[in-house]
Amino acid sequence: MTTTFPTSLIDRFGRKVDYLRISITDRCDFRCVYCMAEEMTFLPRDQILSLEEIYLLAKTFVELGVTKIRITGGEPLVRKGALDLLQNIGALAGLQELVMTTNGSQLLTAAPILKAANVKRINISLDTLDPQKFKAITRTGDLQQVLNGIDAAINVGFDRIKLNAVILKNRNHDEVGDLVQFAIEKEIDISFIEEMPLGIVDKHDRADAYYSSDLIRVDLAKRFTLIQSTQKTGGPSDYYVIPNTKTRVGFISPHSHNFCSTCNRVRLTVEGRLLLCLGNEHSIDLKEIIRAPNVTSDTIKQVIIDSMEIKPEKHEFNVKEQPVILRYMNMTGG
Repeated sequence: MTTTFPTSLIDRFGRKVDYLRISITDRCDFRCVYCMAEEMTFLPRDQILSLEEIYLLAKTFVELGVTKIRITGGEPLVRKGALDLLQNIGALAGLQELVMTTNGSQLLTAAPILKAANVKRINISLDTLDPQKFKAITRTGDLQQVLNGIDAAINVGFDRIKLNAVILKNRNHDEVGDLVQFAIEKEIDISFIEEMPLGIVDKHDRADAYYSSDLIRVDLAKRFTLIQSTQKTGGPSDYYVIPNTKTRVGFISPHSHNFCSTCNRVRLTVEGRLLLCLGNEHSIDLKEIIRAPNVTSDTIKQVIIDSMEIKPEKHEFNVKEQPVILRYMNMTGG
């Protein structure tokens, strides 16, 4: 007998989950201070999902009504076979949008391949335009390499390109205006992100470094006219437009403006955990499920449907306390 499954995932608060973020690696060629420790221990190969397992789960989620998938890391493009995986996921019937978040280091050569793989939009991390600050924040990164990657992405013609900037007080908060001006000149979007308290960091005190979206808007108002937009991209950004430009300015504010009431997403980590919330540990071990003997597609689908019952209503972030979430951002997926 054929089991009939719902064509959409609904959690117990009535929110429709149609957006899946998949981390395909915990490794990265950068060591950003807000994302990971300088000396990281990465997961051994047998503990991470194979590319075939990632594709299987992506396909299953699409069959359950997910219409948008974002590929993240670490840095997704450092994983061998990543481009083939993207091409396979991009061809899934029912998937409306395949997007990716990257640090930009590999884009000079990868951008045209990503475009051919049906990647519609990309987000590129860029926290500063100062080469010395960039080196300090990323520990290992080369700013010019990323800028070249941004230009390469613009040249191949993605539907949209967005910069993501994590803003830290006394580190790069004085650059928000310059970053917006850079985005305007490149005719791309930019989002400013409040640092999320994931993992123990040793390079700064999160409470002292916290710089709210409200403060950023005040700073930007000195140089630009920001008009709130009703446009959404399926993610948590609250967008503003700048008249006479093609640039949208977004704010991702997990502390100052909690966006949990409209949460439509879940995350699949590279070790196969389905995270139901970024700021909580509610999760299901899908790797254990799909590696069980004689597992069926129906079994996997039912586990995913049942997991909606433990998706929490909201997260509780507090920058003044040690994080409850000890996993680093590279383990979570950007």
